[in-house]
Amino acid sequence: MPGEVRRRHGHRYSPVDFDDPNFDARPYDKWKAYGQSKTANSLFSVELDRLGQPFGIRAFAVHPGRIPSTALKRSLTFKELLAMPLLWFNKVYVKNIQEGAATQVWAALSSQLDGKGGVYCADCDISPVVASDSPLPNSVRDYAVDPGFAKHLWTLREKMTGIEWLGR
Repeated sequence: MPGEVRRRHGHRYSPVDFDDPNFDARPYDKWKAYGQSKTANSLFSVELDRLGQPFGIRAFAVHPGRIPSTALKRSLTFKELLAMPLLWFNKVYVKNIQEGAATQVWAALSSQLDGKGGVYCADCDISPVVASDSPLPNSVRDYAVDPGFAKHLWTLREKMTGIEWLGR
């Protein structure tokens, strides 16, 4: 859409590769790894919410937005750092740290989330779920909130860490 500011959520870079989560059998790609970690964060909150509900625990995935002033850029190459100002020209929306914190504060205090959990939040709202790379602003891909994938990730986490959920 002409003139539209694009927002790219980290989970859109990659779903979780359950067969090779640590890039043991495929070349490491930092953007896929980043996306996979963001997708895993979202899936973790979906399963934590499901398991925690009987104990009054609710969980949410919160996307702060693209915040180039954080230390995350320390792993970027010089060429990638030079390209960062192009974010403005490409109309990719960036936030400062205070703007990035707003959704986290909203999620902690909003009555809109009362009785809800396992949802993905961005820009102080609940994100709509989409099946494809929709241009719908602040949408979340279906694979990042899929209950089956969330359960699979939880099981993988238990196997990798040796720590089981005490609520079972």
